[in-house]
Amino acid sequence: MKINNKDRSLDFTQPRIMGILNISPDSFYDGGRYSEPFSAIKQAERMISEGATIIDLGAVSTRPGAKEVGIDKEWRRIFEILPFLRKQFPETIISVDTYRSGIARNAVNEGADIINDISGGQMDNKMFETVAELKIPFIMMHLQGTPQTMQIKPEYADVVAEVSQFFKKNLQTLATMGKTGNIILDPGFGFGKTIEHNYQLLSNLGEFKKHGCPLLVGVSRKSMIYRLLGVGPDDALNGTTVVNTIALLKGVDILRVHDVKEAVEAVRIVAGVVVRPPQQNFAQYKTNDEMRYNRTFF
Repeated sequence: MKINNKDRSLDFTQPRIMGILNISPDSFYDGGRYSEPFSAIKQAERMISEGATIIDLGAVSTRPGAKEVGIDKEWRRIFEILPFLRKQFPETIISVDTYRSGIARNAVNEGADIINDISGGQMDNKMFETVAELKIPFIMMHLQGTPQTMQIKPEYADVVAEVSQFFKKNLQTLATMGKTGNIILDPGFGFGKTIEHNYQLLSNLGEFKKHGCPLLVGVSRKSMIYRLLGVGPDDALNGTTVVNTIALLKGVDILRVHDVKEAVEAVRIVAGVVVRPPQQNFAQYKTNDEMRYNRTFF
């Protein structure tokens, strides 16, 4: 599978890393660190040097309970950074994280390659029409509710089935508009889900591959990890790497992360385990029993 936009394309012969570049002052983990153009560019440079293929630029916090930001303020924040990113890193794929079709259109005009919509087209009824018209790659994420309400007692009869049905329905809607490719699916970890819902989704990621689209997972330093471990976001890197590794073993194509180096290392290790014959990479496993155990475990 691959996605295409103008003179840039991205294949998924191996999993790709999307580096998170939050430029809002109130994001749950790194709010305010990269709101100035110089610091944002330096962070993007660091993530690219560590192996990020995609930089995801977001100007509005979508953490649980976050206050809504006006469209003018959102665009001002993006416009302060996006043109510089495009000029400085011409080969890098740039994604803009927005649920507003007007922002999406402006961002594409300024060089964005992908639109990443946390609402999967549900918070702006012109989003599907816009991405279909622009022929831009589109990340469709599942969200129950809004960022302001999503964590107030989220409920599902079957979270995996309902998220999968959401993808099926909206892929069909996009197809009626002529958009049948360049769509990436994101189950929306932490967006209108309990901890239990999140781990049910993680265990059943393969269910979403049947839709024939690349699959993105974004769990970086989220509460499904740090609350389970009894720590805070600052201490959730190790847990994030574990969950990312599970996702990779289940066939995920894109990891959306704050910590690029560690995610790249996870990809390299999983590729060594899954793709290559184990006997060529794990000489310490001498017996047939040990080799069988290694294959079964992973």
